[in-house]
Amino acid sequence: MKKIYHLETCKTCQKILKELEPFDGIELREIKSKGVTPSELEEMRALTDNYEDLFSRRAMLFRQRGLNNQELGEDDYKDLILEHYTFLKRPVVVVDDQIFIGNAKKQVEAAKTALHG
Repeated sequence: MKKIYHLETCKTCQKILKELEPFDGIELREIKSKGVTPSELEEMRALTDNYEDLFSRRAMLFRQRGLNNQELGEDDYKDLILEHYTFLKRPVVVVDDQIFIGNAKKQVEAAKTALHG
């Protein structure tokens, strides 16, 4: 399975998607229009150590809701990601049993190698 979770309106995601082309055999999953389903989140979680790795602290809602002043647990991270797409760190690239999370150069390069060899 090859899948990329991204936000269509995000300039960083757009730039990274250009780097990851071509998309033959890769499912592009836009998260704003459809959100992330519980089963999709569970698939991602199974490939990483915890929900916190999938959580974006850069989301505007993180500070607006005062979440930066609270101690959050795994259930909180899970619930917040399912509640609003902006809490998923992006892009998330899933290639079989590997996952690459976020826009760090190392992650993008590793995702590119995993997708295209």
